[in-house]
Amino acid sequence: MSAQVLDGKRIRDEILSELKPRIAKLRRPPGLAVVLVGHDPGSEVYVRNKIKACGDLGIYSEKIAPPETITTGELLGIVDGLNQRPEIDGILVQMPLPKQVDSRKVLVSVQPDKDVDGFHPVNVGNLVAGIPGPRACTPSGIMEMLKRYQIGVAGKNAVVVGRSDIVGKPMALLLLHANATVTICHSKTADLAAECRRADILVAAIGRANLLGRDHIRPGAVVIDVGMNRMADGKLLGDVDQDAERDLASAFTPVPGGVGPLTIAMLMSNTVQAAERHLCSASA
Repeated sequence: MSAQVLDGKRIRDEILSELKPRIAKLRRPPGLAVVLVGHDPGSEVYVRNKIKACGDLGIYSEKIAPPETITTGELLGIVDGLNQRPEIDGILVQMPLPKQVDSRKVLVSVQPDKDVDGFHPVNVGNLVAGIPGPRACTPSGIMEMLKRYQIGVAGKNAVVVGRSDIVGKPMALLLLHANATVTICHSKTADLAAECRRADILVAAIGRANLLGRDHIRPGAVVIDVGMNRMADGKLLGDVDQDAERDLASAFTPVPGGVGPLTIAMLMSNTVQAAERHLCSASA
């Protein structure tokens, strides 16, 4: 039986079309501010896609592009200004920031209720405790994909390869809340292949092209590849060898077109949710 390809674009379109009536109900459009420092080519593409998605949905978006030479203090001033503006529901500071800027300080300066990336320690704490709030976009998009493809998570062995604050850790927590038995692997894991082969659901989020191959995939596993590795020839490769997952997995996400489209869809969802909360508390 051939492996099912999990189509991120299809799920993205479903999520976005469900947001439209919610946006139409609000008495003003949701507002998203994107702060892009400098000219990192990858970041510029991401930001362009985020702003296009806002335009398509009727979300007000604002791009703030300070110079590469900005100081931490100046950037904190920009974020503080956005925190004060009631028509801005979400603030997104595009990573990476230049070396002279204290990234952690900047991320923590975003008000938790405007943190549509789900990175603020308050929102991470809410995730750990199972309290509602914005969740990291890529992991929450993956959970939506599993749900909409009716891939059961409860009671399954899930292995997450990668322990970043953006994907690995929140992914493990969301799977745990969905009653999976979760293992987190990383660069110091003793026998990575053996750990991965125990997985019913394998999530690869390490950022190294084709690191996981046939030895890492248990036949019939569901493989979610978060990797987006741009090769010298311009080709995009995931963290998992696509031939191996095609041959062994029961279902897998392609790169590109798998997890990538979901990230922006969940950013839009978090922004709409923030606007709903802000407008509800304003009228209360």
